[in-house]
Amino acid sequence: MQDPFNQQNRPRKRSNILLRIDSWIDSTIWNAGFSAGETWEEITIFFRRFRTRGAWKAFFEILGEGMNVGTAGFVLLLALAMPAFEETAGNWRARDDFAVTFLDRYGNEIGHRGIIHEDSAPVDLLPDHFVKAVLATEDRRFFEHFGIDFLGLARAMTENVKANSVVQGGSTITQQLAKNLFLTNERTLERKVKEAFLAFWLEANLPKKEILRLYLDRAYMGGGTFGAAAAAQFYFGKNITEVSLAESAMLAGLFKAPARYAPHINLPAARGRANEVLSNLVQGNMMTEGQVIGARRNPASVIDRGDHDAPDYFLDWAFEEVKRIAGGFDQHSLIVRTTIDTGMQKAAEASVETSLRQDGERYRASQAALVLIENGGAVRAMVGGRDYGESQFNRASRALRQPGSSFKIYTYSLAMEKGMTPDSPIVDAPIHWGNWNPKNYGLSYRGRIDMKTALAKSINTIPVRIAKEKLGEDPIGQIMEQAKKFGVETPIRRDVTIPIGTSEVTVLDQATAYAVFPTGGYQSRRHGIAQILNYSGDVLYDFNRDEPPAERVLSETAGAYMNQMLTRVPYVGTARRSAVDGVLTGGKTGTTQAYRDAWFCGFTGNFTAAVWFGNDDYTSSNRMTGGSLPAMTFKRLMDYAHQGIELRAIPGVENPLPTPRAAPLVAKSATDANGNALAPLQRPRTLNPASTEVLRGLTEQFEQAKPLGLPERVAAIAPLPGVDPVVAKQ
Repeated sequence: MQDPFNQQNRPRKRSNILLRIDSWIDSTIWNAGFSAGETWEEITIFFRRFRTRGAWKAFFEILGEGMNVGTAGFVLLLALAMPAFEETAGNWRARDDFAVTFLDRYGNEIGHRGIIHEDSAPVDLLPDHFVKAVLATEDRRFFEHFGIDFLGLARAMTENVKANSVVQGGSTITQQLAKNLFLTNERTLERKVKEAFLAFWLEANLPKKEILRLYLDRAYMGGGTFGAAAAAQFYFGKNITEVSLAESAMLAGLFKAPARYAPHINLPAARGRANEVLSNLVQGNMMTEGQVIGARRNPASVIDRGDHDAPDYFLDWAFEEVKRIAGGFDQHSLIVRTTIDTGMQKAAEASVETSLRQDGERYRASQAALVLIENGGAVRAMVGGRDYGESQFNRASRALRQPGSSFKIYTYSLAMEKGMTPDSPIVDAPIHWGNWNPKNYGLSYRGRIDMKTALAKSINTIPVRIAKEKLGEDPIGQIMEQAKKFGVETPIRRDVTIPIGTSEVTVLDQATAYAVFPTGGYQSRRHGIAQILNYSGDVLYDFNRDEPPAERVLSETAGAYMNQMLTRVPYVGTARRSAVDGVLTGGKTGTTQAYRDAWFCGFTGNFTAAVWFGNDDYTSSNRMTGGSLPAMTFKRLMDYAHQGIELRAIPGVENPLPTPRAAPLVAKSATDANGNALAPLQRPRTLNPASTEVLRGLTEQFEQAKPLGLPERVAAIAPLPGVDPVVAKQ
């Protein structure tokens, strides 16, 4: 039998245990808090010894805030510079391990790229006065700094402030090498940050002499030459190890501005610059006035090279293509037959320069770019800027600019694929897409119109309405994919505004895409390399043999509809100054916000060209539109290109040729520097296809009778640098 008394006491015992536990927790927490308070008080009393007052307190407060800001700034710079270190991945030393001789489409030598290692010399073998001349002019503290010369930068900033202009640069040789090896010449803050971090990286991974050697081998020296060794051969006909003090001073003066001081173009300016270099040697305590006086009195003379006008922007792009194609080849000393037509190239350069000289100042436009593609994909001309010597940044293949309305072709071509036609009705009225409200030029609306009129008049609301209401699911993704299919290699930014051209592309992209239309909807197969050969004459690569055939990217019906609409633009639309005399022309203008970019992308049955005008710093022009300078430049080039050739039809478009309406502004005649009128560009007469085939047959018979290797043919045109002509013919 259980004891009732014990049963009554069990709840009381459990309650006492819980009270003890609660009491222990409370006391423990209180004791811990009390101990922490005492500890904190002891710490506070200890640090009171270091408390400052008055001026010292203000100093340490400022120092602390500065450290906080500096830490945040360092983290920001590191985040910006992280993409730069991706450039150093892989075997970066072997990227330029090519020596390439370039030929034009007819087999004439037009230039070289890469490093010819036989001509390059170690720093220890270079003349002492040449090395000193370079260091005195470019980077006097080269052997003392660690990639960035803060003292030199401060000195340059001080001199620039005193002169109220840029008279000295603060970039070190290491920074310039980082730019030459890994970056472009684009003037952006991001590029400068990358350049600084890559300079530190080079200093940490290479000895000073190796940095100097790489710099001397890769710097542009004018005249289409890269590297001091090539420049010494080009200007003086000497090995770099044999140049005199006067010649060394002239070479050292080229690093700053090779176009301005190239001696084969402006010998007085080159000698004046060389005299400044000699003064730098004296001021830098590297030589005495007595040692340089002979070079001052007897300045260097150069070899008469005549007119040396290499298509350098094209060669830079072609060199990148060669490295892409030939990266897996065992041989890196190559002969490359390109697609460039030197006559077309000169006409393209003249067209751009004429437009800038005549109207560039009025429109406040300082730069331009142009790409010309023949039907079939061969790039016949490329203009990457106004002056290669002033800036080697290729605005045709590298500059990303908003295309404006010239981008609308991708949306319209999708509409044609979806069943719409040039006569399909559509409403021009205010439209909203999320928080975005696109507006037309002139802020007016036309109501119900047809598609061909909407494209000809470049109405902004229509491609937005097509994308939003006609394309179905994921319209932005469809437009992005269409641009990629047409040949746009630049990644398109996913945004609802891209139907009116807000995502940046290159001029080369737009030329490639517009070249789809004269092919009837097939890929344009843009290319600049026709063949790659070794010095034994073996064909390592042939475009027609090794590349896949063109694929259809636009249906025949949709392509015909697009051509019917685009061929109205030069006659009744926004590009009335682009119509080529006697040749059916199609195309589209493009003008971006605040008039920062002006485009015309157009085509005939034979050629396609994309033209851009603007400013490197993205400043606005003076209301320049795609129908002004770009359209006039296109017309001038195409007038030349279509002389004496067999005209091809544009697929899907019926003749006769439309009669263009009068434009509000007629392009002025070209003038020279003295204001005298220049004759229109005249293209040399060319043989018809039948005559060309006969001559090719005769050539083959002669070659079979007496075999002649490609190296001999090249050597007969012009000896290769560093190769004895007698040896080349053996």
